Amino acid sequence: MILFPAIDLKEGRCVRLIQGDMDQATVFNDDPAAQAAAFEAQGFEWLHVVDLDGAFAGKPMNAAAVDAILKRIAIPVQLGGGIRDMKTVEGWLAKGVSRVIIGTAAVRDPDFVREAARLHPGKVAVGIDAKDGRVAVEGWAQTSTLTAEELGRRFEDAGVAAIIYTDIARDGILKGLNIPMTLALARAVSIPVIASGGLASMADIERLTHPDCAILGGAISGRALYDGRIDPDQALALLRTMRRETA
Repeated sequence: MILFPAIDLKEGRCVRLIQGDMDQATVFNDDPAAQAAAFEAQGFEWLHVVDLDGAFAGKPMNAAAVDAILKRIAIPVQLGGGIRDMKTVEGWLAKGVSRVIIGTAAVRDPDFVREAARLHPGKVAVGIDAKDGRVAVEGWAQTSTLTAEELGRRFEDAGVAAIIYTDIARDGILKGLNIPMTLALARAVSIPVIASGGLASMADIERLTHPDCAILGGAISGRALYDGRIDPDQALALLRTMRRETA
C-alpha cells in the first residue's frame, strides 16, 4: 500500500480542484518543485503528478513545471494529463518520469495503451475516472458509456502496471474514498488498483489498513495533505505497519 501525495498543475502552479472543475481551483503552492521536495522530505516514496491543462488540451501544457520537479527530487514520479500518443509517452519516460498514466486515450484508443505497455513494461498505467458509474474523458469534461470495470478488463492482459481509479464526485471535497467501488474494480481485474478521490482524514488511512484493502496498490492524497487533515508521519507509519503485517 503506497500513499501517493498529489501535485496537480494548472498554469505552472500547484492547485487542487473541486470535482475536476477548473473554475474551482485553489492554489496551494506557486512552486511545484518546492512542493515535490517537501513531500520527498516528509518520507513519501512516490509522487503523483497531473498536468490539468494538458488533460483538457490533449497534449503536455506544464512541461516546465514537470521538468523542474524531476530535477529536484529522487523519488519516482507517475504523471498523467495530456498523454495521448507514443511520442509523448516516450518523451516523458526519457526525461525521467517513472510511470505515465493514460486516461482519455485508454477509452479512445486502447490499442495504443497496449502497445505502450508492451514497449515499456512496468511504466504505463491507466487512469480510470468515473462519474455516476461511467468513465469520464477529456479532463472529465465528457462522459463515455463505459463502466470502470469494463474499461479495466480491456487491459487485463496488456501488461499495464496499475489502474488509478478516481471517483470524480468525491475528488477535492474531502468526503472519503469510495472504498466499495474501488474494491469492486480491484476484484474484477488482476491489475493493481490505486484509489483516488476524496481521501479526507486519518480515518481513511486507517480504513486502508483493513484486510479487504490489501488487494489495493495504494491511494492518492491531495487536499487533505495540503490543509493538514492528514499527518504524513502518522499516515506513513500506519501503512508501514500494515506492510509488515501482510508481508
